[in-house]
Amino acid sequence: MRLILATRNTHKVRELAGLMAPHALDALPDDVELPPETGTTFAENALIKARAAAQATGRAAIADDSGIVAEALGGAPGVYSARYAGEGASDQENLKKLLREAPAGSGLAYVCALAFVDPTAGAEHLVEGRCEGTLAAYPRGSGGFGYDPAFVPVEHADRTMAELTDEEKGAISHRGRAAEELRAWLAGR
Repeated sequence: MRLILATRNTHKVRELAGLMAPHALDALPDDVELPPETGTTFAENALIKARAAAQATGRAAIADDSGIVAEALGGAPGVYSARYAGEGASDQENLKKLLREAPAGSGLAYVCALAFVDPTAGAEHLVEGRCEGTLAAYPRGSGGFGYDPAFVPVEHADRTMAELTDEEKGAISHRGRAAEELRAWLAGR
């Protein structure tokens, strides 16, 4: 199945293209404007984007909303993960703020809500994936993006997500788990 991917984040495009195979992902057309993420949950934001892309293109679309939740910060940054250090903040600025505010070794979780909307069939489906871990004392590794250099997953307690191979990360990541669940649902439709 060919799906529109409702994002302009090049890292997510690359990662989800591999995770959603054998389904093909087409880029969001340049003329499609995504609405602001006004939801209070990852699920709400994913549905907002998937519905907008499906409505604008008339095609089945998927969208994710994901981020990191820190136990020590009461679940922050949560849905504000991409702009934790302010609007337009870089991945490095967001990561530095998290490292300043949460203690090393404290509990973290990556959360991904992945929404599917098919306007032709009138179908909507939502899945969620989680990856539990802890906060590293300092950033390590050159892979991944976002908070990956400081996220130590439970399954690989000696390395950060940024130190894992793409295959290792995809097998345990929040986005990988959500994609696996969505692929299984699509196969059963």
